[in-house]
Amino acid sequence: MSVRGQGASVSAGPFGVMRRALRVLETVDRHPGGVPEAVLARELGLPAVVVRELAEALELEGYLALEDGLWVLGGAFSVLGQQNREQLVRSRMEHRLAELRDELGAAVYFTRYHDGELTVEAVSAAEHAPAVREWVDFRVTAHATAIGKCLLSQLDHDGRRDHLARHPVARLTARTITDQQQLMHRLECQPATVPVLDIQEYALGTVCAAVPVSAGSTVGCLATSLPVGQVHRLRAAAELLAERAAPLMLAMAV
Repeated sequence: MSVRGQGASVSAGPFGVMRRALRVLETVDRHPGGVPEAVLARELGLPAVVVRELAEALELEGYLALEDGLWVLGGAFSVLGQQNREQLVRSRMEHRLAELRDELGAAVYFTRYHDGELTVEAVSAAEHAPAVREWVDFRVTAHATAIGKCLLSQLDHDGRRDHLARHPVARLTARTITDQQQLMHRLECQPATVPVLDIQEYALGTVCAAVPVSAGSTVGCLATSLPVGQVHRLRAAAELLAERAAPLMLAMAV
């Protein structure tokens, strides 16, 4: 399985934010004694105000620190090579998801496509923001969920065909797409920067939105679900997901 190339189409979205943030970290790392903001901006070829915003965001996460007017790598990197790295990343991710859940007033999900299968890595739900009831295994219903279609759209043509050969499309509701060619066409045409929606395709009474979350070799997505009576909120929720995806991507990438 390989990931579909996304090129410059995502340069202005959350992918672009993450890439610029990683460039900031790489540049600071080349200056062991620290680097002033002006020099950082010049070497990156970015406006000073953009560099300042990125550096301050990285400082909040512990990845950078400002010492005597110089940006240096922060304390978060001291644990990245230790055995607790995975726990640290998961803790940061769960914290971000809980914040986003409360901001949206809706359940939030983080999923990955790994070794040819969809896996739900984390769900942040609450009484006021219940999760979707998994009445059919998400792993075999990627064709009918926003999560699944978002993940499949990030694969190449052969990767999608392989998945659908192992998990054929099946009708779950009257809105489920059961024509494989139609589904493949939609996945092929799905823009990387446009949220994927599910309007009662997986379960009646539920609508969902998902946005890509890719870092390194990770093929993932960030998603939310709402009762169908709140479908009018779905587009705004999807836009907020896209805005909040960059910190999660960065936490996974470093």
